[in-house]
Amino acid sequence: MQHSSFSRQIDKDLLGKFDAEILSRTPHFAGGDKSGVIENATPLVDLTDAISECARAEYGIRIDSKSVRVFGKLDSQIFGGSVKVRPAVEIVRDAIATGKLRSGQKIFEATSGNFGLALGMLRDLGLDVIVLVSRKLQGGVLDELKNEGVRSVNLDVDICPAPGLKIDQNLVVAKAAAANVREQLAQLGLDTAVFDKNRGDVEALLAKQDVINLAKLLAKMYDGFCPEQYDNELNVRSHETTTAPEIDQQLKAHGYSLGDFRIITAFGTGGTSAGLAKYAQAKYGQKPVHVVFPLANQDVAGIRTRDKAVGLRFYQPELYGGEHEVDFEAARRLLRFFASRGYGIGESGALALYSALQMINYGAGNNFVVMIADGLQKYLADLEVPVETSDPLEVNVEEAYSKQPSYGEVLWTHAMFVPREEGIKLLADALGCDKDKVKIATVRDVQALITTEKIPAGINALLPKDKSKTLLVCMAGGTSLRVAEVLAKNGVGAQSLTGGIMNLSQTNNRQPEDLVQVATQ
Repeated sequence: MQHSSFSRQIDKDLLGKFDAEILSRTPHFAGGDKSGVIENATPLVDLTDAISECARAEYGIRIDSKSVRVFGKLDSQIFGGSVKVRPAVEIVRDAIATGKLRSGQKIFEATSGNFGLALGMLRDLGLDVIVLVSRKLQGGVLDELKNEGVRSVNLDVDICPAPGLKIDQNLVVAKAAAANVREQLAQLGLDTAVFDKNRGDVEALLAKQDVINLAKLLAKMYDGFCPEQYDNELNVRSHETTTAPEIDQQLKAHGYSLGDFRIITAFGTGGTSAGLAKYAQAKYGQKPVHVVFPLANQDVAGIRTRDKAVGLRFYQPELYGGEHEVDFEAARRLLRFFASRGYGIGESGALALYSALQMINYGAGNNFVVMIADGLQKYLADLEVPVETSDPLEVNVEEAYSKQPSYGEVLWTHAMFVPREEGIKLLADALGCDKDKVKIATVRDVQALITTEKIPAGINALLPKDKSKTLLVCMAGGTSLRVAEVLAKNGVGAQSLTGGIMNLSQTNNRQPEDLVQVATQ
C-alpha cells in the first residue's frame, strides 16, 4: 500500500498512548535494554506432577516425576489473553512508529480468533479493528471478539487455507460470497462504492478462498492498515527477541538451562516456532523446538494441520527438532483433566502437552517447555468439563495466580467491608487479571447467603454463566470460605483465597485502611 508523505508522519500522541496503555502492560525489556530483565513476563509453571497424574489417571501411563521436568509457559495469562499479543504489540507499535498507522484508520486482518482478540486491546486507543473470520469459529471465540469491541466479517470459508492448496470455487459462489462481504461492510459503515470499484479483485480472492490477501486488499481499498501476521517478519522477531529470552531467564531462575530442554508448540502462523528456534540456534547451536499439528481431518482452534502449514512463509521445518501429528481426540482427555483441576489451558496447549506426554512415554526426552498459547474460557461450552467435587475450597495466591484464567469471575464477598479502588487493583495485580474481572457482592446479599444458605439473585447474577469456577475473596479468608461452602452445597464451583486481602496487604506492605472501607449498604 502506498502512503503519501503526509500519511507517513508519525502520530506521536497515538504512540505515547500505545506505550503507556499496552506496551507497559505486556512483556518487554526494562528500560529497552535487551540484556536486562523482562518485565510483565508470563508465568513459567512446573506442571510435572499434574501431567504425571493425568498420564496415570487418563491413559494408564506411569511417569517417574523425579526423572522428568515439564514446564508450561502460560501465555494464557498475558494482558490480552494469548501468545498472539506478542506479535500484535510488535507489529502495531512498529506501524505507529513508522507512520503506517494513525488515529482514525481502520485495521483489517484475517484471524482464527486470538490475533483478533489481541487487536481488541487497541479499542481504548480509538483504533477500529475489523477482522475476517470463519463461521466455523466456536461461539465462545465470536463472543469474546464482540466483547473486546472487535467487529467481524463472517465468511463461509476456511480462514487462511494454505497457499499451496488449490481451492478454486465456482465463480457464482464467489460472487455470492462477495455480495455477503459487501453487505457486512455496509453494516459496519464502510463505503460500498469503494467496494464496488474493486469487486472483481475481491471475487478473484474469494474464488481462491484467499482470505489472507483479502484482508490486505480491504486495508488498501479503505486506506487502512493490515498487520499481515502471516507474512510480517515482526511476528517471528517478537518471539526471537522477547519470548525466547524470557523463557531462558525463567529457566535459569529455576536452576536449569534452555539448552537442556525441548520446546513444544502447536503451529498457527509459525511465528512462535520460528522465533524460538532462531534464538535457540543462535545461542545454543541446537534445534530444541518441536512443532505439533492435529491430524489432517481435525479442527483445533487457531491451529493448522500439517498440509495447511506447508507453503506458509513461517513454516520452516529446517529450524525444527521435530514435527508431530497428534490425535486431538486423545488430547481432549488431557484438556478435560486439566480443566477440571482449574488450569487455564486451551485447545492448542492441550495438544502440545499431550505431545510432550507421548514423547516422555516413548523415551524421546525428559525435559520440556510447553507453550500454552491461550486459556480455557472460550472453549468451555464445547468441552463439557465435569465439576471436580474433590477440589479444595481454599487456594493460596500462587495457586490462584496459576489457575486465574480458569476462573470465570473473581468475587468479593464480605458481610461488612468492600474494597477500595486500591484494593481492587492490588487484588487484580496479584492474580494477574484485569481489574474489571473483580466483581463486588453487596453486604446484604452476602449476609443473606450465609444465613439462609440460598443464593440471592444479586450474587447469582455475578456468577459465571458457564461451568467455570468463581474465586472468592474477603478480608481474611473466613467469610469467603463460608460462602464457598454454601455455594458448593448449591452445586456451584468456587474457591476461597486463603488469607484474603489482608494477606496481600502484608505481602505488599500496604495498610488495610487503604484497601477496604466499611460498606454503606
